[in-house]
Amino acid sequence: MSMTTTIAISGKGGSGKTTVAAMIVRLLREQGAGPILAVDADANSCLGLTLGVEPAGTIAEIREDARAKPSINAGTDKLRAFEYGIQQAITEASGLDLLTMGRPEGPACYCAVNNLLRQFLDKLSSQYQFVIIDNEAGMEHLSRRTTNNVDLLYIVTEATSLGALSAKRIFALAKQLPIVVKEAGVVWNKVEGAAGCEPRLDDVETLGRVPMDQSVLDASIQGRTIFDLDPNSPALLAVRRMTEQKIIVRF
Repeated sequence: MSMTTTIAISGKGGSGKTTVAAMIVRLLREQGAGPILAVDADANSCLGLTLGVEPAGTIAEIREDARAKPSINAGTDKLRAFEYGIQQAITEASGLDLLTMGRPEGPACYCAVNNLLRQFLDKLSSQYQFVIIDNEAGMEHLSRRTTNNVDLLYIVTEATSLGALSAKRIFALAKQLPIVVKEAGVVWNKVEGAAGCEPRLDDVETLGRVPMDQSVLDASIQGRTIFDLDPNSPALLAVRRMTEQKIIVRF
């Protein structure tokens, strides 16, 4: 049985999900967890920038290359080339590895390539203790790229009525995925005011509440990474409490 714990973070653009994902990676690394695989599954590909890691390449590039080479359309040559390409796309950094998915597919059929990709990503994920996946709101990469279960899905959103609606839609979408999501809930981000001021979501559990934090905004504006953030940052402390309740206690 795999000992990998997979944590997926989803949310609309601008919700702060990539920052939350990067904070979880930082906190796991500080706890000595590992090995850690950070997967940037958002087409905007900002996770590497937030972690201070320059991607070596993307899965999208490997997929296009495999599809464009009919000479390796079958047999072990294609398998080896594909596996080698994925290994080359893994960017090694201090205490973590980064895998960047890249842009989504075009109108052409990628079924055969995607089946190979799913096979290798499942194999790759099993080599890590923690896999942290930064997803787009639609979660296409979760539905197409893995057959593994997701242990925990954080739905990051702002504490507004529109944010609540977005969270409910993502939660409903998670239930339709062809994989098992063991636990899912909302993380209210950039919250101003006392606890309980967030919109009420009767059918979605609240897993965290992250306050508005000027230091996080300043770090982003100044091009600093999540590892440059002060350990006493209110947002980081909130994510620490959240992860201790659901993740860090596991080891």
